[in-house]
Amino acid sequence: MVTKRSPIRDQLLVVIFGTDTKAGKLFDLILLWAIILSVVVVILESMDVVDLAIGRFLMIMEWIFTIMFTVEYLLRIYATRHPRTYIFSFWGAIDLFAFLPTYIGILFTSVHFLVAIRILRLIRIFRILKLTRYFRESQELARALWASAHRIAVFFLVLFLIVLIMGSLMYVIEGGLNGFESIPQSIYWAIITVTTVGYGDVVPVTALGKIVSSLIMIIGYSIIAVPTGIITAEIARTKSREHMISCPGCNHIETDRGSKFCRQCGALLAGTRQA
Repeated sequence: MVTKRSPIRDQLLVVIFGTDTKAGKLFDLILLWAIILSVVVVILESMDVVDLAIGRFLMIMEWIFTIMFTVEYLLRIYATRHPRTYIFSFWGAIDLFAFLPTYIGILFTSVHFLVAIRILRLIRIFRILKLTRYFRESQELARALWASAHRIAVFFLVLFLIVLIMGSLMYVIEGGLNGFESIPQSIYWAIITVTTVGYGDVVPVTALGKIVSSLIMIIGYSIIAVPTGIITAEIARTKSREHMISCPGCNHIETDRGSKFCRQCGALLAGTRQA
């Protein structure tokens, strides 16, 4: 038996989950600012000087945001057609943890649990993850990352092999001295060197060690931009696909959206009309 949904639930569904209506855009805009301001409140609460000065005000603001996110969460459950799916989804978990730590802080009042409660309250900072659902660009970036996952995995595998070989080599060259006390320690040095971080806590002193160090620095500068290039190329490829038209006659891909006829066979392209 199919239960009939009330008009209010349908209207809430459009407002909360939709962005095509004026009310939906206004809801998203208010929620965006609430997320940003709530994260600012959490950051200010961690500063003792600010907390001493306006701690009570920050606590009031925190409860306002907590109640707001609680109401939003309950409205999403009420409005959606599949409440169970939403509750156990990724975004459902993010929405839940946007307000849950504040309530947990009320339940545990014992001094012994104060440290744990403070850590749980820091989870509120992940409210900023709620922002990503409202940015179209973040979805495009996520698709590009997913499409580039295999190439990026290969890149990190090669990078791991480089630091493993270079770290082991430096352990042999430096003879376990000057900070290269073990292979893991030497690999740590290789990682901070190839990423051009260079803390300076482990430094080679032998001539051969310095040569190898210079080589791995050059390698680091050469490969540091590889992941960026992979992702950028995938984003550009995705953008170009949006402007492609497949010919119904020969399956030739036409990249010019202004073309009416296929350059390969001359057939009329889909979505165009002959004058």
